[in-house]
Amino acid sequence: MNHLTLMLLNYLSSSIVPFQRKGKMQTMLTYKGYTGHIDIDLDSSILFGRVLDIKDVITFQGQTIEEARQEFYNSIDDYLEFCEEIGQSPDKPFSGKFHFRTTPETHRKITIAATKEGKSINRWMEDVLTKAANQSIK
Repeated sequence: MNHLTLMLLNYLSSSIVPFQRKGKMQTMLTYKGYTGHIDIDLDSSILFGRVLDIKDVITFQGQTIEEARQEFYNSIDDYLEFCEEIGQSPDKPFSGKFHFRTTPETHRKITIAATKEGKSINRWMEDVLTKAANQSIK
């Protein structure tokens, strides 16, 4: 591991979750219900990020981990302030609804599994997906 990677791992807080993606270390951040990520180009020692899952584009960057994290917070605050100034509702990252497509066979299996547990498909999927997500982001 190079110096930047070690520094990143030493300074991570509970609001930042590191993971690898295509040879780049990436971290997820959360603030006021928004999720962003910091991409780290280990070769160039550049930290930059973008807020995920909204139509509006919010980006940030920094020279250090702390600076990038603070710029993420500042970018969210600036975005919310700007939306208030122009009288526009800020884009929300998640509605609590998403569409799920699968094969007819998997749909059948999900229906059977939910019925066996005495749950609706929605409740069963909520339980299973929450458990899987929690295990994945530990």
